[in-house]
Amino acid sequence: MFRAGEKARPDRLPDLKSPSPFWSKDRHADRRPRLLARARIVAALRRHFEAQGFIEVEPAILQASPGAETHLHAFSTGMIGPDGAAARAYLHSSPEFAMKKLLAAGETRIFAFSRVFRNRERGALHAPEFTMLEWYRAGVPYEVLMEDCAEIIAIAAGEAGAPSLRFRDKRADPFVPPERLAVQDAFLRHAGIDLFATVGDRDRLAAQAVRTGIRIAPDDSWSDIFSRVLSEKVEPFLGLGRATALCEYPSEEAALARLSARDRRVADRFELYACGVELANAFGELTDSAEQRRRFEEEMTLKQRIYGEAYPIDEDFLAALDHMPAASGAALGLDRLVMLACGAERIEDVQWTPVFDPSCRAEP
Repeated sequence: MFRAGEKARPDRLPDLKSPSPFWSKDRHADRRPRLLARARIVAALRRHFEAQGFIEVEPAILQASPGAETHLHAFSTGMIGPDGAAARAYLHSSPEFAMKKLLAAGETRIFAFSRVFRNRERGALHAPEFTMLEWYRAGVPYEVLMEDCAEIIAIAAGEAGAPSLRFRDKRADPFVPPERLAVQDAFLRHAGIDLFATVGDRDRLAAQAVRTGIRIAPDDSWSDIFSRVLSEKVEPFLGLGRATALCEYPSEEAALARLSARDRRVADRFELYACGVELANAFGELTDSAEQRRRFEEEMTLKQRIYGEAYPIDEDFLAALDHMPAASGAALGLDRLVMLACGAERIEDVQWTPVFDPSCRAEP
């Protein structure tokens, strides 16, 4: 989940030299009510999915490829076989590839609470390791997942005893159905930009973005500018009062989603927001392996140009894609959901054991 290119703010976790690390009794006592709420939320969501006939699965963390998004940074490791042969492996950034392989194998309703890993991410809303709730439904349109999301945020708020979702000074009613807002309409409403008029014209989008006060670099692509306008001018106004399902992403931002049968300019994709915070990313899943390969190669070519590295393509995933049924799937950040349900300020406030910060370690 969480859109490629999303940048974590450099907020620092409490210094490990502090007298109150997360395991100190006083700090744990302060954090414990939110952690218990987290446990209740997880248990309730598990019951919710199982009651609908979903099967909980356990995707492997070690994968041949961590994903193929330009601005996503993975943790890599080495796998050594019994014969001593070494191979590169990665900690997954999402269980998506593994779960879609299970759809290809014949599963039709699956969900997972997966620990996932993303490098270069740390801030109030980001952690290098976090929990993702991911689920898939075979044979349903992606709009059904909007209904799933509405049920999930209501369950979380109910288990936390919260009348509203909260982040800083923003509020959203979790018991009101989310607003459905197309990306085109959101850009017009909050940035005054006619996005469709700029498709394929990087300079035109850049000019409109500059007029809104956004700084543009000479080497920014259309997608880079799109992401910047979205994060600076649109996202802060999403999910206020009630959640927002930001849908119908332009085809250039389809990622792993199929294009809409109604309008090929947009993809069957939405992101769920509450209190200006992205909570989930959902697709009507692409099952065309040739088109998916093209998108992966395009992303990795750009990644190589920007960062000087690229990740391998998971050939096994592309082979499975041709056997996958029509399906829709969503990935939701559990930690962020718990944050908003509990009114927490930072993601580590709702994690049982926050990941250490090397920059804060005590000197030997």
